[in-house]
Amino acid sequence: MRFMVLVKADDKSEAGVMPDEKLIVDMGKFNEQLVKAGVMLAGEGLHPSSKGARIKIGADGKRTVIDGPFAETKELIAGFWMIQVKSKEEALEWFLRCPAEVELRQVFEAADFAPVIKTAEGRAVMDAEAEFKKRNS
Repeated sequence: MRFMVLVKADDKSEAGVMPDEKLIVDMGKFNEQLVKAGVMLAGEGLHPSSKGARIKIGADGKRTVIDGPFAETKELIAGFWMIQVKSKEEALEWFLRCPAEVELRQVFEAADFAPVIKTAEGRAVMDAEAEFKKRNS
């Protein structure tokens, strides 16, 4: 199963303050362990929301671009990992060793949506998703 592990932003990361060297070194060592174990699929830090944008969809379907920062948001993301493990317990075991405070969220797999797929169009979308994953794994 896959998990996205989120690093919460704070006042410093939102201000664009870079982490200190010790944290960078500690994160690098932690990432190396994840890679060697075959757990890490991806992992990156993110620029502050002031450099980002959101696309909102109105009730009429019109899309509006809103440039950051996103002051009205209580919690923002400063970075992430995408990992593959056998269980939530294994994910927790790994990230109890992480040098940052994190949130773990399981990623939906295509099979999770099977109970709601009732049409040929829905099955075609699921088949296309499976083909995409097969090509990119």
